[in-house]
Amino acid sequence: MNELLQRRQFRCGSGLSLGGMALASLMGDAKAMTHFAPKAKRVIYLFMHGGPSQLDLFDHKPGLKQLHGQEIPASVVGGQRLTGMTDKQKSKPVTASLFNFAQHGQSGAWVSELLPHTAMIVDELCVIRSMHTEAINHDPAVTYLQTGHQQPGRPSFGAWLSYGLGCESRDLPAFVVMVSRGSAARPADPLYARLWGPGFLPSNHQGVALRSSGDPVLYLSNPSGIDSATRRDELDVIAALNKKQFALHRDPEIATRISQYEMAFRMQSSVPDLTDVGDESAATLDAYGPQARQPGSFAANCLLARRMAERGVRFIQLYHRGWDQHYNLPSDLRLQCGDVDQPVAALIRDLKQRGLLDETLVIWGGEFGRTTYSQGKLEPTNHGRDHHGRCFAMWLAGGGIHPGLQFGETDDFCFNIARDPVHVHDLNATLLHQLGLDHERLTYRFQGRDYRLTDVHGKVVQGLLA
Repeated sequence: MNELLQRRQFRCGSGLSLGGMALASLMGDAKAMTHFAPKAKRVIYLFMHGGPSQLDLFDHKPGLKQLHGQEIPASVVGGQRLTGMTDKQKSKPVTASLFNFAQHGQSGAWVSELLPHTAMIVDELCVIRSMHTEAINHDPAVTYLQTGHQQPGRPSFGAWLSYGLGCESRDLPAFVVMVSRGSAARPADPLYARLWGPGFLPSNHQGVALRSSGDPVLYLSNPSGIDSATRRDELDVIAALNKKQFALHRDPEIATRISQYEMAFRMQSSVPDLTDVGDESAATLDAYGPQARQPGSFAANCLLARRMAERGVRFIQLYHRGWDQHYNLPSDLRLQCGDVDQPVAALIRDLKQRGLLDETLVIWGGEFGRTTYSQGKLEPTNHGRDHHGRCFAMWLAGGGIHPGLQFGETDDFCFNIARDPVHVHDLNATLLHQLGLDHERLTYRFQGRDYRLTDVHGKVVQGLLA
């Protein structure tokens, strides 16, 4: 029974313990208890769902132009596992990027012409070019990066952070999710709510998804004929009944239910205030780009992410769909970059100007990268690329991460890692470290085993730290 009543189970909204069933303890006053001094207080995770092409964006390989159209050597591919979409493809021609690259900033980082705004803030970024994962299909790869396991059922990163650090805000959840549809998104781009689920953690650690139309959160508004005072009376009666049930059964989910009712009541005023950007200046809206005034767009969600950071939301997850370019990559990649480039740069600048970047850990990337060879027929101005987990690029910013750093290196074909590999578990261990959490000590006992985000793997990559 003691395992069910660990203090961290009652963080974020509930704040409950055996001796603290009063509603005062439900008011979001739980304090973060870290393993050591943190560099960051919160996370903004910009997830590019589908797998952006690293060699068209951040991993410049000019030597491939001389090999363009030639078969990729068998010695480079080795015995690597390929997807069923290209495993039996008879010809795998090397495909150089059609886009120009240039060096930017004092760091001299190479950035594609598709990301001109990102290029202007590259000295704030730590670009990891040596990410790798065993997963080669979308669902297991996204699940792996977000939960530390390829199979469903484990808690998401945001849920782990809510469990480990609790709420910083009294009126908003610790973990909020927003999903936008990219300009090149295709119908077969599913995202499942379990990716922001709590798994076996108490359900109050689940991510709350904000919608782009109607009520921002489902069932948040009072029904017709019910005013705020009536709703308050109703919640007080329900809370009293639930407290009696808790006294009898000591079921933590009863405590969670009380806290969720209370949080929903407070969100009836806090969420409309959050999503009303009328108090933002025209200059700020313009900085995020023309779509910043369009609810549900990636630009609008980036602006909301900054507003959430100001209000103490612990983990802010933005998913942007449409990066799965098996065909029409030259045109579709341009569209996707057009969606995100300006808003991302504006977000970094905005956080820095407001003194929030140093304490906010920003992450950009997808579940894997793309192959050096073309999927399907290689045409002069058109091609596709298959999934590639052996090496891909992500970047980090703020939160004590080394700015202006290009970390890791791939081989001349951008197919294998040549130096400083960073595995999915290593990345998650490093992110938790910056938040003051030891990934080996942040555990939860379930069905007789102590689970953690990094499973039984992972190491903190010291080279990424400032």
